[in-house]
Parts: sequence; structure tokens; C-alpha cells
Amino acid sequence: MSEPDPNERLRALEARIEAAKKAGAPEKRHQDEHYSQAQQGWRMVIELVAGLLIGFGMGFGLDSLFGTIPIFLILFTLLGFVAGVRTMMRTAKEFQAQEMGQAPEDDERT
Repeated sequence: MSEPDPNERLRALEARIEAAKKAGAPEKRHQDEHYSQAQQGWRMVIELVAGLLIGFGMGFGLDSLFGTIPIFLILFTLLGFVAGVRTMMRTAKEFQAQEMGQAPEDDERT
């Protein structure tokens, strides 16, 4: 008796392994996806608030240091808001790339 072709045995083994992976993989529940989206939303909110608080803190500190009217407070709070929005947009782009199954693109900063 002759043995079967090794390439054929290898293909059959790969097919069985792939079938076992699909059978053993848990189904993605809707609740898990919703939870993941909630985490993404909270991350974006935290990034915005962190930018605002950092800008507020820096502005308040500079105003206290220089004894000026709250010009630095207003200026740095606005800059913190802009930084928070930019970070949120970058995060949204990252999530969108993950959804599409692509690697996130690097943002060129100038």
C-alpha cells in the first residue's frame, strides 16, 4: 500500500485546524460591542476634559505667577480645548481604521 501525498495530508490538516478554530471561537455578542463603543466614547470625553483641565491649570498658574488679569487663563483654556479636540479626532480616526481592519495612519505634524 502506498502512502497518501504529503501535500494532500497537509491541506487536509490545515482545513481541520481552520474548522476547529471557527468552532471554538466565541460569538461576538451585541452587548460586548456596545460596551466597547461606550469605552471609546468615554475615552474621547476624558481626552477632551483632560485638555481643558491642563490648559486651565497652566493659565491659572501663569496668571498667579505674573499677577495678571485672567488673560492666560482664557488663552490656555482655549488652547487646551483645541488640543483636546485634536486628540479626539485622532482617536476617532484610529477607531475608524480598526473598524475597517487597517492599521492607523501616522499623522504628520509640522
